[in-house]
Amino acid sequence: MKKNLLVLLFIFSSLFVFAQKKNESYRYHIKKATSPLVIDGVMDEESWLQAESAKDFYMMVPMDTSFANVLTEVRMTYDNKNIYLIAICYDTNPGAYVVESLKRDFSFNKNDNFLLFMDPFDGRTDGFSFGSNAAGAQWDGSMYEGSKVDLSWDNKWTSVVTNYPDRWVFEAAIPFKSIRYKEGIKEWGINFSRFDIKSGEKSSWAPVPRQFPSASLAYTGIIVWDEVPPSAGRNISIIPYVLGGVSKDHVNGTPIDYRKDIGGDVKVALNSSLNLDLTVNPDFSQVEVDKQVINLNRFELFFAEKRQFFLENGDLFANFGYSSIRPFFSRRIGLNAPIRYGARLSGKLNKDWRIGVMDVQTGDVDEASLPAQNYGAITLQRRVFSRSNIAFMFVNRQSTGSLSKNSTSPDFNRNVGLEYNLASSNNLWSGKAMVLKSFTPDQTQDNVVQAAHLQYLSKNWTFYLQEEYVGKNYLAEVGYVPRNDYVKINPKVSRNFFPQSGNILSHTVQLSSTYYFDGSMNRTDNESILSYMVTLRDQSSITAAFNNSYVKLLKPFDPTNIGKGLLATGTEHQWNTASLDYVSKPQSVLTYQLGGSYGGYYAEGTRYSFTSQLGYRFQPYVSLAIASSYNDLKLPQPWGHNSFWLVGPRADVTFSNTLYFTAFVQYNEQLKNMNINTRLQWRYKPASDFYIVYADNYDPTSSFSVKNRQLVVKWTYWWNL
Repeated sequence: MKKNLLVLLFIFSSLFVFAQKKNESYRYHIKKATSPLVIDGVMDEESWLQAESAKDFYMMVPMDTSFANVLTEVRMTYDNKNIYLIAICYDTNPGAYVVESLKRDFSFNKNDNFLLFMDPFDGRTDGFSFGSNAAGAQWDGSMYEGSKVDLSWDNKWTSVVTNYPDRWVFEAAIPFKSIRYKEGIKEWGINFSRFDIKSGEKSSWAPVPRQFPSASLAYTGIIVWDEVPPSAGRNISIIPYVLGGVSKDHVNGTPIDYRKDIGGDVKVALNSSLNLDLTVNPDFSQVEVDKQVINLNRFELFFAEKRQFFLENGDLFANFGYSSIRPFFSRRIGLNAPIRYGARLSGKLNKDWRIGVMDVQTGDVDEASLPAQNYGAITLQRRVFSRSNIAFMFVNRQSTGSLSKNSTSPDFNRNVGLEYNLASSNNLWSGKAMVLKSFTPDQTQDNVVQAAHLQYLSKNWTFYLQEEYVGKNYLAEVGYVPRNDYVKINPKVSRNFFPQSGNILSHTVQLSSTYYFDGSMNRTDNESILSYMVTLRDQSSITAAFNNSYVKLLKPFDPTNIGKGLLATGTEHQWNTASLDYVSKPQSVLTYQLGGSYGGYYAEGTRYSFTSQLGYRFQPYVSLAIASSYNDLKLPQPWGHNSFWLVGPRADVTFSNTLYFTAFVQYNEQLKNMNINTRLQWRYKPASDFYIVYADNYDPTSSFSVKNRQLVVKWTYWWNL
């Protein structure tokens, strides 16, 4: 199976990668500005009147066979410092625009919005995205894997939105210093996207088939510069921070801890496409807390990276492998020990080569006997054919300092890997083939990973097949590999239907199975899912699913994860589950999601679960939401009857698009904890912020007594040299 799948990958790559760029004929000619521009959302400068107009957008949703009904017009120009864009988004449908709030990096499907997708190398795999919703909230992110946008990426640019009765106008200035591009290239990949929720219409300037996101770089047009884009010049940014804080641990009764920290980052553009990031004594106290879940899983949960230092070109490091086989996972760094300093070199060497080099040093923790650690990673990516690439990665974790002599962990752990990523020119075929090997003292056998997948994605059909092998002694201490010693096979097929009329926009039936085997190919567990999803023309959706699950435990396991007892190794468990989910239409100021499931569970038990999310917005300033989940487990003794609530109310108040307040509460009955996190953020200048963060944890089983509490005040400034 593994060999056959790998052969298919390379056969299909040779058949499909040489095709010409799909939207080669869609060209926008950008001319240098002849007069100064003021970013005010008004198209009254002479430079705008002389700029070429991009219009006649193509509809993507509900159908992709005609021009858009909702009109959009885009113009672009530039000077020696900035790229300028103005988008006129016409609106002939009655009623207010649909927006959540003025919060940055909004949810695409819940806001009337306009987005720019820019591929400065025209490599059709990575780039940048900028945009806004109809109220002026900014969106910016780095793009990777051909269509994905990492909204954690944040940079320095300005924009204004002006509203009129029949249109809204987005005007922006994007500094050349804020993006990475190759000097001397006069053609970049580009596309514009518009989503109008009231009409339920999504459109793009260069046409994109509806099964792909509008961000798909395989379908960008071309922006043609009248002159070679100007050099960004000296591009050095210094981003210092000053922090003061106070915290108190009530559980251990320690004295009040007063914090006085200073540190910062330096960003040095070695050229227009290669960046060096340096950090000293970084602090991430302003990063939003993770959303908790009821954990009934046998394996470690994954939480995404949110720290700014690790984000630019983060896909080079973080996306090597699969979601459950990551040789590098940056959240391992600084998890229980402070980061002292670090450096990251990342970006493009040219159109075909990308590089990433990282080195981070953490301090030791005497009270926990944790030695200082040095974390290093090197990754190199070479584009082959039109959109595919071959990537290499090396990851190293090395104990340093005096405490390393007394540490129980290995002195080092290293990983070396190679992978081939297939992406056809038309995006219909994608795949991957990879191999990894770990190096740890006294572990020389069964320390290899091999995995591959192939996917065909058309408008009507999706075919997917994946296989994985993880050796018994494979170890990735700086990665995320929740389980070892298995062979996995995962086939999936789905069929989409698009009625020409009626209330149903589309409906999909999908069948998938995931099988796990031990080294002798004995089945250890599997899950098969048959699902049916209906999307209505008002963009609400209903999903029904039936699951069949089988587990043969390879380790003792507590099915409640609260310490009531363990199921024995080798015991077998099988059950069925039925589920139903509903998502309401996003046009209403009151939105909701409801989901429920009922079925069996371990030890011939039963499990009932219910999830909900209720939201209400006072456009565009306040967005209120409350998410909840309930799990009811009925098992034989010693577990008995257990139920767990997880409730998370949240309030986002955006006084303007530069002043935000967020309050987030999570009550987790399984963990017996309630936490409160509030954050006031004032973006007093582009990419420069002032934060006030307050957080505490309570014990709901002890009259909500305080466990710990902290208050942090932080100031940052983005200074361009």
